Amino acid sequence: MNKAILVAVNDIFFYTKIRDALLPQGYVLERARTQDEVSATAERIHPCAMIINMNDEKLDAFKALEQVKTHAQFKTLPVLAFANHEEVDTWKRAKELGVTKIVSRNEFSSRTRDLVEELVDNHVVKS
Repeated sequence: MNKAILVAVNDIFFYTKIRDALLPQGYVLERARTQDEVSATAERIHPCAMIINMNDEKLDAFKALEQVKTHAQFKTLPVLAFANHEEVDTWKRAKELGVTKIVSRNEFSSRTRDLVEELVDNHVVKS
């Protein structure tokens, strides 16, 4: 099984959380720091899932999602996003752009591995 995960997260705190939670599980992380890198990296590695920070100041998460989800092979790519819980419009728009699951920054931080494994397991079962 492909265990490559595209990580569109610039915040070092969250990236470290992701790395510490997923590397011991055998996942391979490929980091993208700009919206243009997200699409190019997805095409290069064909990830089993994507993690994106909807509040990233250096990366336009909405543009990144639009670029990835316009590719036929990534329409069903499972995407885990996190955002400030009070940003209702961000949550709504993320879902419209194809995010599989969006959670608060706190939930993401405390349940990173479980959230990713749920996402990947559910996608493998459906595929």
